[in-house]
Amino acid sequence: MQISQPVRSIIDNDKKKIYLQVLSDHFCLTIISDIIDIPKTAVDISKDTKIPISTVYRRLQFLQENKLLKITGGIGKDGKYFLYQSRMKGFSTVFNGKSLEITVTSNLNFTIL
Repeated sequence: MQISQPVRSIIDNDKKKIYLQVLSDHFCLTIISDIIDIPKTAVDISKDTKIPISTVYRRLQFLQENKLLKITGGIGKDGKYFLYQSRMKGFSTVFNGKSLEITVTSNLNFTIL
């Protein structure tokens, strides 16, 4: 049995701008790709992607402010930690000469901690 992932059209022009920002930012795309299937800490994202930790934190903040991340956390032997996971599995854009259409596929792979 195959579960279909919800697809949603973005209508609001401000939200369209956010998705276009993500699409045009190599760091955002790399981070999202890294956390689609498995939630990770900022340090793990930095190690996996070779993106400087300060850049990872800035992009995570941008993605969080725009509700594109699911954030969970806990307390481990080293103190508090946060895990980040992409809320979207993917998105597509179509420009037909008159209008811009953006559709987002939701991520159903959230891991329960």
